[in-house]
Amino acid sequence: MRLEKAALPAPLSQRWADITGHTLLERYGMTETGMVLSNKLEGERRLGYVGLPLPGVEVQISGPNYEPLVTGDNSGSVVVSTDHASGELLVRGPTLFSGYYNKPEATSKEFTQDGWFKTGDTARYEDGMYQIMGRTSVDIIKTGGYKVSALEIETQLLAHPSISECAVVGLKDDTWGQKVAAVAVLKPGCEVSLSELRQWSKERLASYASPSVLKVIDTLPKNAMGKVNKKELIKELFPDSAH
Repeated sequence: MRLEKAALPAPLSQRWADITGHTLLERYGMTETGMVLSNKLEGERRLGYVGLPLPGVEVQISGPNYEPLVTGDNSGSVVVSTDHASGELLVRGPTLFSGYYNKPEATSKEFTQDGWFKTGDTARYEDGMYQIMGRTSVDIIKTGGYKVSALEIETQLLAHPSISECAVVGLKDDTWGQKVAAVAVLKPGCEVSLSELRQWSKERLASYASPSVLKVIDTLPKNAMGKVNKKELIKELFPDSAH
């Protein structure tokens, strides 16, 4: 079985394995690039990672000014700089689209001067594999000088016995820049308070990554692809942080 739509939380993967006896194959791609990263069909599949570049594909993890931190292809990866643990994922290769239809300006903005496509996703390279940390615009929360992945926090929260679904977002904060907010759907008959969730989270996450805001709702609004639009979620539930 393959997972290609969104990052796979560990509790969901384990639940799938318990039910089916199969391990999902995590991969990474998007409409503009086709499939570019994949775990091996046979061999090690590391939970939470999207494997290595497929044949013919080059990837790069870049710094704030698109300087290369890690470069890689199907033959291997090279760590160019260890100054940053993560950065934006760039892609180059024959699978890339040629451009947005009749939108040359929009197309040019999505590429670097040397032809790398900007995915808009933050990734890191660790122990020989790539991991997607989330959309840079909504899934990377900058709080108190730290960068935290909303997806990693969601993975931990989904292991909470009272939580059925959740989404984590960053809200504006005058002191910390951003604060971590969790929007949760609870399992039938369950309750959880913010203080209880923070205490539970601090046993599994760094203190700065533990949610300081909790909003419990009946259902998470999703688009036709089954994804949560976090920008719209912030506008709806936290309007003061939407601007």
